[in-house]
Amino acid sequence: MTEETTEAPNKETPGDPAGTEWSNPLRDPRDRRLPHIAGPSGLVIFGVTGDLSRKKLMPAVYDLANRGLLPPGFSLVGFARRDWEDQDFAEVVHDAVEEHARTPFREEVWQQLAEGMRFVPGDFDDDTAFERLRLAVDELDSSQGTSGNFAFYLSVPPRFFPKVLQQLKKHGLADAPAGAWRRAVIEKPFGHDLKSAKELNAIVHEVFAPDQVFRIDHYLGKETVQNILALRFANTMFEPVWNRSFVDHVQITMAEDIGIGGRAGYYDGIGAARDVIQNHLLQLMALTAMEEPASFGAASLLTEKLKVLRAARLPKDLGRHTVRGQYAAGWQGGRRVCGYTEEEGIDASSNTDTYAAIKLGVDNRRWAGVPFYLRTGKRLGRRVTEIAVVFQRAPHSPFDSTATEELGQNAVVIRVQPDEGVTVRFGSKVPGTSMEIRDVSMDFAYGESFTESSPEAYERLILDVLLGDANLFPRHQEVEESWRILDPVEEHWDNHGRPAQYSAGTWGPAEADEMLARDGRSWRRP
Repeated sequence: MTEETTEAPNKETPGDPAGTEWSNPLRDPRDRRLPHIAGPSGLVIFGVTGDLSRKKLMPAVYDLANRGLLPPGFSLVGFARRDWEDQDFAEVVHDAVEEHARTPFREEVWQQLAEGMRFVPGDFDDDTAFERLRLAVDELDSSQGTSGNFAFYLSVPPRFFPKVLQQLKKHGLADAPAGAWRRAVIEKPFGHDLKSAKELNAIVHEVFAPDQVFRIDHYLGKETVQNILALRFANTMFEPVWNRSFVDHVQITMAEDIGIGGRAGYYDGIGAARDVIQNHLLQLMALTAMEEPASFGAASLLTEKLKVLRAARLPKDLGRHTVRGQYAAGWQGGRRVCGYTEEEGIDASSNTDTYAAIKLGVDNRRWAGVPFYLRTGKRLGRRVTEIAVVFQRAPHSPFDSTATEELGQNAVVIRVQPDEGVTVRFGSKVPGTSMEIRDVSMDFAYGESFTESSPEAYERLILDVLLGDANLFPRHQEVEESWRILDPVEEHWDNHGRPAQYSAGTWGPAEADEMLARDGRSWRRP
């Protein structure tokens, strides 16, 4: 298939100075068989030697190429402090692809991808290195036909964001040639509080316009997260009960069964709430609670998510309705593991939270009075991310109490990972002569219902960056609203005591169970 046959209808042809509209006469917009394929473009990765790049970004680029979703002349440029030649970089990418790619390795795909690989050695404050990068980009325009379209992926610690952005501006790399585009991709964390987030956004927007900035929250690239919208708005059976009249409460959990690993330098002083609640869990909450958008476009989604975040309210008594914890030594996976303060590189007196749970309300007509409980932690019972919408009990039961003593509350559970799917829990009569009602589950699992395996989140997100589709990327307003919610919690924790201790391999501190018990509820055991 030629490059021209993959263009979407009524788009400007990249590089066309006249900006004339062109429509592919061979393609019917109603035909769903042809996937969206990126046009001529390239990707520059800063910090290309890091774990994220090696384990996620490079394999995702290969998987996209293997699925035929990248243009023939796609280019990949690495920038890092290594004395490498282009072929050394290609070898590193090759090894990363062989070890971590989702799709099978094919030599012909690799050879085509390798032709567009370049490496630029240097520091972020090295003007000569950025001049070499500009020359490499210009050369790829000529040799690979990238048409001047490049995305710059900042896979670097946040303290380097300003310097890299300033260098891109200084050397003209942020300015797109006529008819082309330039975009910036920024990994979290987007600041460490509201003030720093606003400062970072101001720096970024000095160089790139807001619609050129793509903030990566990899959770939003997961099929099951996108399925929240399909579940709610493509069906009629859920939406009528998706409100305060029927829902008792909502629990959103992201649990990990690992410790901090080699992330001590990043994690200590950041903690679980800033690392996960501020972005992943508040985004999941917004998608769960939002009203139906006017369309599935980025602007409509932003409008509805912002309404939820702006309506989110913390309880007045943060001491009773928020909990932070820190894992202690314990048994996990059949082996003894150390506590957080015993990890390499962690101060023994550290107050950093490895577990965080907060209660939120949403002050609008749909959700008034319905609590949202968000929790995350490391060294918990198992790795799982889920959203549980728990419904109220029936207002009247004609059954006697012994018949329903094993009956819990109805729930819709959206499993984000690792067993992606949806569970509906409801009561059913137990076979036999007596009337006994017990909870049963009805499961939908992606692996059983679809023959095509789900792409990795970074595959979808990198492709969307190249296509310019911002649906799955938090905008700066969402980032700032999320910090507005979390900042008072962090301030309270800073001024009140130390994190509660919990043994590795358990489901968090007893204080978190007590927090829900005060409301007459309990945490789900995923």
